[in-house]
Amino acid sequence: MKKLMIIIAAAAALAGCGEKSDGTRKFTVGFDADFPPYGFKEGAEYKGFDLDLAREVCARKGWTFVANPINWDAKDMELNSGSIDCIWNGFTMQGREESYTWTVPYVDNSQVVLVKAGSPIKTLADLKGKIVGVQTDTPVQKALSKDGDKKELGATFKELVVMPNYNQAVNELNMGGVDAVAMDVGVAKKKMADLPGKFEMLGEIVMTETYGIGFKKGNVALKDEVEATLKEIFADGTGANIAAKYGIEPNALLLK
Repeated sequence: MKKLMIIIAAAAALAGCGEKSDGTRKFTVGFDADFPPYGFKEGAEYKGFDLDLAREVCARKGWTFVANPINWDAKDMELNSGSIDCIWNGFTMQGREESYTWTVPYVDNSQVVLVKAGSPIKTLADLKGKIVGVQTDTPVQKALSKDGDKKELGATFKELVVMPNYNQAVNELNMGGVDAVAMDVGVAKKKMADLPGKFEMLGEIVMTETYGIGFKKGNVALKDEVEATLKEIFADGTGANIAAKYGIEPNALLLK
């Protein structure tokens, strides 16, 4: 009897990860809920460009969509344990190429610098001796660190402050705790739109990168299904319409 109960419990756990009791597939997306316009919480609802794309994939596949906000530092544990099916949230491919099974890139994203409106910082060179904030475990944080591709720029800072998320980083910028924040251009534009007149974006970019959907290494079958449907969504214009809804410029879209 005890052995039977263990088997039943194990089966229930597996069903909870990928399939509902009615046989339909449950597709669980792991995302950072503090990363607008790609994934964020508004009231009681999770919204964002990437979440809407995932919802559209599920609608076309007949899957049940589940949005699972995660601690960004724990994303690999969530993926490898099966708690989520993929990481889909403005997820940078560069520097992570061998860590996941990736879809094709679908967004071209740049890393920019956000400062307070009226700041004397106008160029990247003006960051010399300044305190710059970044989100933890992001390519721009790694690039600006002492061993990164942009270490020469990072070495000019007084300090590179690593924070849990961009909301905290931008709050620190607003309160004067940091002089600038290096971040994704889409997130920077959303912050500027949400708080008009508060911030400015430098004209120079720190680096360019692309976004893809990251699946557990070796999960090629699920990646292929999602990728094929994603291409359909962009091919018929639905992807561009979703991008426009969130203020993402057409020239940033890599799938047409």
